[in-house]
This record gives sequence, structure tokens and C-alpha cells, in this order.
Amino acid sequence: MVKKLKNNIVILGLIFTIASALFILIFGSMFFYDNRLGEYLFNIGVNQLGSLICAALFYGSMKQKGDGTKIFRTLIICSSASFAANTAISYTLQAPEYRTACFIFCLISKLIDLVMILCFYEYVNETLNFSGMIKKIADRVIPVLMALEAITLLLNIFAPVTFYIDADGTYQSTDLSLVEDIYLMVVSVTAVILIIRSKSPRSQKAAALTFIFFPIIEYLITGAMFGNAGQYGIILMSLIIMYCVIFNDKSKKLASTQVELNVATQIQADMLPSIFPAFPRRKEFDIYATMTPAKEVGGDFYDFFLVDDDHLALVMADVSGKGVPAALFMVIAKTLIKNHAQLGEYSPAKVLMSVNEQLCEGNKAELFVTVWLAILEISTGKGKAANAGHEHPALRRKDGMFELIEYRHSPAVATMEGMRFREHDFELHPGDSLFVYTDGVAEATDARNELYGGKRMIDALNKDPDASPEELLANVKASVDEFVGEAPQFDDLTMLCIKYFGASDDQ
Repeated sequence: MVKKLKNNIVILGLIFTIASALFILIFGSMFFYDNRLGEYLFNIGVNQLGSLICAALFYGSMKQKGDGTKIFRTLIICSSASFAANTAISYTLQAPEYRTACFIFCLISKLIDLVMILCFYEYVNETLNFSGMIKKIADRVIPVLMALEAITLLLNIFAPVTFYIDADGTYQSTDLSLVEDIYLMVVSVTAVILIIRSKSPRSQKAAALTFIFFPIIEYLITGAMFGNAGQYGIILMSLIIMYCVIFNDKSKKLASTQVELNVATQIQADMLPSIFPAFPRRKEFDIYATMTPAKEVGGDFYDFFLVDDDHLALVMADVSGKGVPAALFMVIAKTLIKNHAQLGEYSPAKVLMSVNEQLCEGNKAELFVTVWLAILEISTGKGKAANAGHEHPALRRKDGMFELIEYRHSPAVATMEGMRFREHDFELHPGDSLFVYTDGVAEATDARNELYGGKRMIDALNKDPDASPEELLANVKASVDEFVGEAPQFDDLTMLCIKYFGASDDQ
């Protein structure tokens, strides 16, 4: 809601800038002498064209993501505000009756320039990845200089320190007016040095340098020839160049990265059992599982596989962290758990002990994984389970309701070498259902930072407790989505449900 409000304010501001200037253009010409009308119409035309292009640039960058995009949008808004301020200056300059208004607009324009210069520095700083001692010094000095110049400009309210508007409504600078250029010169020289020293592509360096050199060249040429310069028009051209070059280069890299992430997503998805019914010839149980990563790839995983003809292994796990590192650790952990379990070891605790020792070797990233591992004897419904720091499962007895089964569990796997893990016995009766999940379910968060919680999850399961495992998972997912609303998904969301029917008559 707050984000939408901010965007609307910016959009309305741009619309107001254009509309107000057009109003002045249509109805304001009657207040000008003939010798001012031509210059006025030229200035206001440039300014309003600039505002329109600013609006187009703003909308064009709204869907862009990556380094510096937020600052770039602020830079566009400052440019649009500068066009509005200069339109107002053009309207009030050399009009004695508007002397005070002209002073205010000049002051506002100069203050906007300070912010624009800082935004430019921050933008190229982020997009070109400045580094080194010069950058560290500049990061401290530039804000201080900006504050000092802002104070100097505000002092003009009380006395003509750097500029004033005389009785004829004409702009006049003082002997100290050069003070206004110190901040601009420091930022410009520093930015040029850092841009040249950066390791970014030459095209991006050249695009960034246009913001500094184009206005200087334009000022020298038009100032010398016509006594008047339109630096904001050339600044706008620099913004367009930077947008086209830097955003285009970033977009290409993002597109390339996105393709690679899509491949990684597909590889990770292919590693998890995804064909259902998973065991169409086995009538003793029905099983279903899903995994929805928060990013392109995630650290959650589930697994189920036959240890032998009468034993089924069930795995639900969550690697610490997110993204590619967690996904790589997930691949190793999943492979090790399955390999050790299929060696014929029916003790989940011993399986986790062996996996823990191997994961601790060379674990410089210090990642760990919470695991719920169970091995079920299909013919009897009896099984053993070990919980290494994972969420408590939910169990539903036949004709009953789902309830959380809480018990003391062991620390997560890969936290320390030599770990021993607890395990406990359990038994499923015909008609029972077992639901396991990762913390992405219970800790799903809405826009108010309120957690979904275990109670809502149990209520979603009990909405239709007789439903099939697939329908139960769909009910929980729908409940989570409804609760979260438009808030972004914070964590991977993984669930597994098994419904036990008992030994088949064929056995």
C-alpha cells in the first residue's frame, strides 16, 4: 500500500509539472513584453519536453531491477523538478512584481541541483562498482560539502551571500558566487577519476561521463554564442544515454543469469520426486509432495524412496540460507541421505550420523540442514523417525483430526562432528495420515509481518481431513496464499503427506 502511494505521488507530481507548465504557456504570454516572449516560449518548450521525457524514462525504469535503479528514478524526478523550477523562473524573471517568487524558485532550483548531483554520484557508484581509498574519502566528503552548500544557499534568504534578485527582477550573482561551484567541481572531478578507474565496460564509463562533460561543453558553446544555456536539456540527454547503455548492459547480464537460474531450477526440480502417483502398484499408501522455492532455486527438499520391498523412507529437510549456495548444499545432503539409507540401514539416527560426518568435512560455508527422516515398514505400519532440528509433524488418526506431534528433537545435521541423533518409534494404522513440512509454511509472513503459524496450518488440514494427500497440500497452500496476500514469499515452502491404508490383500 505504501509503495503504491509513493508511486502515485511521483506520477501525480509529473502530471502536475506538465499540466501547470502548459497552463502558463497558454495563459501566461499576455504578461510578457514582446522582447521576452520568444525567449520565454523557447525555455518553456524545452522544459516541458524535458518533463515529458522524464515521465517516459520514469515509466521505462519502473520494472527495472538491479544496482542503482531506485537512485536513477530519484535522479529522473529531480530532473523533472528542475524543469518545473526553471519554467517558474522563466515566468518570473525580469518581472519586478514577481521578485520574491523568482528568488524562491531560484533557491529551490539550486537546492534541487545539489540533490541531483549527489544522486548522479550515488548512481554511478552503484552501477560501476567504485572501490578504493578515493571512493571511501569521497563517500565521507561529498555529503558534508553538499550540506555546507545547502546552508550557504539558505543564508541568501537573510543576506545576498551568493546571489540576489534586484529591484528590476533580474538575477544577480555576488563576488562569492563561485562558492556554489565548489561542491559541483569536487563531485565532478572525483566522479571522473572513479569512473575511469572502475572495471566496468567502456560503454558504461562513456555513458556515465556524458553527465559531466556534455553540460560543460553545451554551456561553453551556447553561453558564448547566445549568452544563455539550457544545461537541463543536455543533462536529460545524458540520462537517456545512461539509461539506454547501462540498463541495457545490466539487462543482458540479468537475462543471461536468469537463463542459468532457470536451468538450475529445472535441475533441482528434476532431482525431487515429481511423478504422481509415485508407486502406482503399491496399494498400501498414497503419497504426495510439493516444493515452492522463494527464489529461483531453494534449500528445501523432500524425498521418498523404497529402501527395499517392505520399507519406505520419507525425508523432509531445510538447508540454512537461500539461493544457489543452499541449493548446492541441498544436492549433497539429499544424495548422502538417500545413499546411506539404501545401504539397508533401517535406523534413521544412524543414517543421519553418517551423513553428518560427511557434511561436516570441508564445510567452510558453515551451512547446516534440519532433517526429518523416517523409515516405515509398509506391511505393519511400524516405523522409526529421527528429527534433527526440524518442524514437528502433524498426524491424523482415522476418523480423527490432524494434531501436531511434539517431542524433543536433535540438533541440525552438519552443525558439529561426532553428533548422535535421537530416534523414536511410531505406528500408522489403516486410515491414518502423516503431514510433514518446512518452516516456510508456519513462518509465512503477511504484509503486517504476522506469521501464518502452526494453528492456521492445522485448521487448513482439518478443513477436509479425509481428503487425499494432494488435496490436503492444496488446501494448505491456498490457505497460506490467502493469508500472505501480496507480501513476497520469504522462504521456501515444502510439504509432504502420506496416507496409510495398511497391507494389501496380495501380500
